[in-house]
Amino acid sequence: MELFARTDGRTSRRAVAKASGSRVLRLAEVAGLVQPHLEKVEARIAQQAAAFDPAIEGYVLYAVGSRGKRLRPMLALLAGGATGKIDSGHVDLAVIVELIHIATLVHDDVMDEAQQRRAQPTANARWGNSLSVLLGDCLFAHALTLSTNFENSDIGRAIARTAATVCSGEMIQTQRRFDLNLTVEDYLRIVQMKTGSLFSAAAELAAIISEADPNVIERLKNFGFQIGTAYQIYDDCVDLAGTESVTGKTLGTDLRKGKFTLPVLNFLRSASEFERERCCQLVLDEKIEEMIELLKNGANNGALNESIGAGSDLIRKAQREFDGFASNRYSAALFSLGDALCDMFDQLRA
Repeated sequence: MELFARTDGRTSRRAVAKASGSRVLRLAEVAGLVQPHLEKVEARIAQQAAAFDPAIEGYVLYAVGSRGKRLRPMLALLAGGATGKIDSGHVDLAVIVELIHIATLVHDDVMDEAQQRRAQPTANARWGNSLSVLLGDCLFAHALTLSTNFENSDIGRAIARTAATVCSGEMIQTQRRFDLNLTVEDYLRIVQMKTGSLFSAAAELAAIISEADPNVIERLKNFGFQIGTAYQIYDDCVDLAGTESVTGKTLGTDLRKGKFTLPVLNFLRSASEFERERCCQLVLDEKIEEMIELLKNGANNGALNESIGAGSDLIRKAQREFDGFASNRYSAALFSLGDALCDMFDQLRA
């Protein structure tokens, strides 16, 4: 399978850029191209709290108020610019996909018992699980309500289908916790459903709003799908190799909850029976730091670096969607978005 072909990992994206004299754009620089539109998205997201009953408005405002990377809105806006002029429909789409994402985060934090997200207490840490589950439900329902406002009803239906796919992916992942029979292919399917699908919808629907050519729509759909899948691999690697002071969220939650992500599966795939048993015991004992060392330095030459290489390879595959693509500054920025994510992967290498 091309995505998970083993990679050397010794030549980083940063090294390639240095050798060629070019420079890898940071995520903030890519976002800068659509910054005025992103500010409109931020304002619109904050305004959504007023649509709720005053008794729960404060909870909603808290959930939507902490700014993340806003990758999904950025993707929708850049795809809109790559296929025409960014208009209010693209801003509406950006708001909706981010609200769906925020809803999933609220639910994720409940299931993972996470205490921190974006450098502040999670909703469940502040108000408990029951209220937080309902808060996530409200955000989901509101996002789907907003999606009915598009004149093209196919867009609203596509958003509803995507929300269902995201939730199904989360359910399957929860169902397969502590499952030693989980394969890399199983993991990939889960990641594609719970993350790739929403990125894909952001890019595809933005092109549909622009009334782009069907071939262009398909290319952007594929680009979003692959970039979203790669980003989830990155996020899973960060959960093991990141630092809480930098990420602003509780780390190690995947292992504690028995979610076997790509680094763990890559390790188990080539580990000896002794190493497999040791791995399982470390997970059960919640010895996360020891487990991370095993993933970095095990007999298979580092499952973590192998996973980082797989994510970077997928980004390169996504960027090939722009071969022969009519280029403008927004499509160039989409390509650079892939470079920026590769640079983020490089920073995780052991």
